[in-house]
Amino acid sequence: MRTLTLPTLLISAAVLLSAADPTVVYLWPAGAPGSESKVADETVRVTPQGEHVVATVHKPSITVFLPSKETATGASVVIAPGGGHSALWMDHEGYNLAKWLSEHGVAGFVLKYRLARQKESTYTIEGTSLADTQRAIKVVKSRAAEFGIDPDRIGVMGFSAGGELAALAGTHVSEAKPDASDPLEKLSSKVAFFALVYPAIPKDMPLSKEMPPAFLACGENDRLNISQGLPELYLAMKKAGAQAELHVYTKVGHGFGVRPDTKGPVGQWPQRFLEWLDARALLKK
Repeated sequence: MRTLTLPTLLISAAVLLSAADPTVVYLWPAGAPGSESKVADETVRVTPQGEHVVATVHKPSITVFLPSKETATGASVVIAPGGGHSALWMDHEGYNLAKWLSEHGVAGFVLKYRLARQKESTYTIEGTSLADTQRAIKVVKSRAAEFGIDPDRIGVMGFSAGGELAALAGTHVSEAKPDASDPLEKLSSKVAFFALVYPAIPKDMPLSKEMPPAFLACGENDRLNISQGLPELYLAMKKAGAQAELHVYTKVGHGFGVRPDTKGPVGQWPQRFLEWLDARALLKK
């Protein structure tokens, strides 16, 4: 993968669209706040199935997957993989989905966030990891014209632990600070929608009819705090007047993500998500 830092903003969208490898953009090119003294290299473990599991993240980033100009809808999603806040399963909960979305006209941005529960970590979920997620949204907004997306149609999606961050980012906005010296801090992290796929559900989520619409999905055989908790969250959202859609897949457990060999209806959940975006008029050209 090529690496691109924020100061190189003059690179054209055409270059990005024609690149053979996805581009990596660091959220804080000069170093993320709270990670100044962290020098350990990022680690990557490859499973027997060939999937990449990343840990020791001190330089949070997004990996960019853009649709062709001909198919681009203007919609985009920041995607947070899961891994119990101690690792990141980058393929089936990140790159595979982003590539599929980009092939269907939706830009995908796969987030590497700092891990609050990795051994000896000094990071926190609601401090560091959420800040990385909010920053990723702001980075995407700041480069909307370059990426060929609509800044008002950016969403956030997360799987498992990443779902917790997507839920937090969808309901906790980092407000714009007009007088900030950092140009990105002049932007809001508010999203147009959020999607939670077998998420860890934050306690005391602020629910209201003003919150962004939500797409929710899990398996019926997942642990109870998800297979039962997500339908309960859906009902609470509806009671609060929020807009939400829920999918619970039969005989399916945790961690299905997006894999080429997934069989049955659960393998079609990305298509259901795309249809949901379309029904909400988020895929208009």
